[in-house]
Amino acid sequence: MTTLRPWTFTTQPLWPSRQSTPSRASAAPTPGHRRVHARGMCFDATFTPSGEAASLTTATHLQADPVPAVVRFSNSNTNPTVPDGIRAGRGLAVRFLLPDGTDTDLVSVHIPVFFAATPQEFLELLGALKKDPVTGAPDPAKVAAYVAAHPTAARGLQEAGRMPIPVGYGTARYWAIHAFFWVDAQGGRRAVRYRWEPDAGLRELSEEAAAGKDAEYLARELVERLADGPAGFTLRVQLGQDGDPTDDPTKPWPADRPEIVAGHLRITGPVADQEHWAEQVYDPTRITPGVELSDDPVLAFRSQAYAVSHERRAAHR
Repeated sequence: MTTLRPWTFTTQPLWPSRQSTPSRASAAPTPGHRRVHARGMCFDATFTPSGEAASLTTATHLQADPVPAVVRFSNSNTNPTVPDGIRAGRGLAVRFLLPDGTDTDLVSVHIPVFFAATPQEFLELLGALKKDPVTGAPDPAKVAAYVAAHPTAARGLQEAGRMPIPVGYGTARYWAIHAFFWVDAQGGRRAVRYRWEPDAGLRELSEEAAAGKDAEYLARELVERLADGPAGFTLRVQLGQDGDPTDDPTKPWPADRPEIVAGHLRITGPVADQEHWAEQVYDPTRITPGVELSDDPVLAFRSQAYAVSHERRAAHR
């Protein structure tokens, strides 16, 4: 971890060489940037486990001792200059820096389920969502056809359509969307799903209020909030039961499944080296002993997709 330097905003954008305000989001990738979640900001943090998970997993960061972490908040747009004040996905990626020098990632977004059960279905969805060059919008008939062919995708698309516009990155809820397995000291396995709950509570803006915000207000709001003290999130973990699907991110588990509080994330300020941490690949398949990947094909595919994205954006720098 590097020493924090003072962070101040000016009237200039955070990334002045890349900043502009287009009339609408572009679905095309921006060279030199992530394919999605193109704009983000990284923060120093500490994760303190509650101890409630210690009997269910041997994972180091879920035992008793606090571990340092780096957090990247982001918007889901492919274009890093799209203003924050639109209804779009937000991301929270956490890298836990473990005592043995290794690390593990937990990547989440602020919708509870995904839109596709397999990588192939996701490619089909991208085709259905392709914008008509005349209308500038997807063809509703193609989207309806996709949902008819893949009914479980409907919930994810509905959630995406009504996702809130948060007051700040620290006032939204984030889900990891995939199932994982925890492994205990005896080798027992338990399916789990993760969710981050903000200490500040859920607070959102109307579309009218958001339209009056500056283009990068989400990062600005969080930095200003941190000037008054740390921001935080509680890591809640849903414990699966036999029969709960672990291979399909479009299917939520029943709401009555038990939950535990695995720990608390305390965010203190922007990292000193934004460029270094922005370049990192935050990969949900980067796990640590005590955690195993589920049989979710979308989860497995994400690592490959992120690696290709990293190679392509690096080629433009």
